[in-house]
Amino acid sequence: MKAFTTSVLALGILVAGSVHAFELSSKDIQEGHPMAKTFEYAGWGCNGSNLSPQLMWKDAPVGTKSFAITVYDPDAPTGSGFWHWVAFNIPLSVAELPRGADIEKLGGTNSRIDYGTVGFGGACPPEQDGMHRYQFTVWALPTDKLDLDASTPAAVVGFTLNTMALGKAKLTATYTR
Repeated sequence: MKAFTTSVLALGILVAGSVHAFELSSKDIQEGHPMAKTFEYAGWGCNGSNLSPQLMWKDAPVGTKSFAITVYDPDAPTGSGFWHWVAFNIPLSVAELPRGADIEKLGGTNSRIDYGTVGFGGACPPEQDGMHRYQFTVWALPTDKLDLDASTPAAVVGFTLNTMALGKAKLTATYTR
């Protein structure tokens, strides 16, 4: 069993191209912890500041040429979850986003989200619906640009990312109203 475990670990290191794992962290949100009202949506009955949290990532896989970011709530009572942010074509030189980041100013593209808008849309679960999880994911991509635009549906972007990503790093925060 030890030889098998060692081989699997060696393979994982070889595939990743690094002994370090692709990692996402934030000064504003923590894994498994509630987000502040600052990150709540402004609309749909919510009155937060609608700011995206500060995010930073490191140790992207070898071959990465750009990044994408998604924020998804799998607990939304829709039957299909809820997309809160879909951004792509973020240059390789970017490894940190400030709170309230403007993806376009960084050279990236925001796509349509489930609020019917483009750009970040904060948490806004229905009142009394319990805790919702918000999955912040940074995707490492093998191309500089995706052949997608701001009108591309979030599910299509998600499909594209899942079929081509070299790796992804995830941080899941929570929110309740």
